[in-house]
Amino acid sequence: MIMKIRTISEELKKEYGQKIYKLSLSSGCSCPNRDGMIGTGGCTFCSEGGSGDFASPFLPIDEQIRLSRAWIDRKIPASVPDEKRRYIAYFQSYTNTYGDTARLKALYMETIKRPEILILSIGTRPDCLPDESIQMLKELSSIKPVWVELGLQTIHEKTAQRIHRGYTLPVFEDAVRKLKAAGLTVIVHVILGLPGEKHEDMYETVQYLSDMRPRPDGIKLQLLHVLKGTKLADEFKADPFHIMTLEEYTEVVVHCLQILPPEMIIHRITGDGPKKLLIQPEWSADKKKVLNTLNRAIREAERG
Repeated sequence: MIMKIRTISEELKKEYGQKIYKLSLSSGCSCPNRDGMIGTGGCTFCSEGGSGDFASPFLPIDEQIRLSRAWIDRKIPASVPDEKRRYIAYFQSYTNTYGDTARLKALYMETIKRPEILILSIGTRPDCLPDESIQMLKELSSIKPVWVELGLQTIHEKTAQRIHRGYTLPVFEDAVRKLKAAGLTVIVHVILGLPGEKHEDMYETVQYLSDMRPRPDGIKLQLLHVLKGTKLADEFKADPFHIMTLEEYTEVVVHCLQILPPEMIIHRITGDGPKKLLIQPEWSADKKKVLNTLNRAIREAERG
């Protein structure tokens, strides 16, 4: 099957005329799946960093941005002057609409008013989007684009319970409807390789997102990482489950991309697990090899 995908890097370059870089920041929020509101310990795959292991520590936002830029700017060619470098402010760790709305609005407002920040991206849970939070995000989007990233991971209830996700599929559907009605961009995270899931289960999740109305704007396909200090690591040690090989993962990613409609923007096709925490898959530590393998297979599929 011939496919043609739209990647976020290409779309941003088309819109802004240059490469846009992502700054991983912290809002100081916790998570209801950690603090006892709906559960403790978080999702089984989630590390102590709350899926934001590369984010800056929670400091005043100016200091966070300075630190994050110092890290990211090493990747930017020296020929690009400082005043022309542009970024996405990505609040990734934990649940970034879970807390005092007035405090969060002030934090996000301070962030997006900076000239180098073009887009605000908020990672959160579908069950942490009360009307006041959606209204806040809508107001912010009148200043600069706001992306809302939702961790769905899977549509299968058996798997969701196994990973302690903490909400049901209708909660996700309701959140997407409300966010889209507010004019916000919705990006959905899907984890490939969750314990107990076969390839067909993963494809069913991607097909479901393709068929949704209203449909999310973008998707992140994330490789499952088994990280030290997580419940998933304890489960893997006690009863090892199947870990995909690079070749298997590549096959699954390409098939997922073939399922998705061409208008769906691809934000990610894999992901980083901190090497100091990574247990499995070991091959994922070689990011360059992984991306080269995936991109080569995608180009072949695009050529048919």
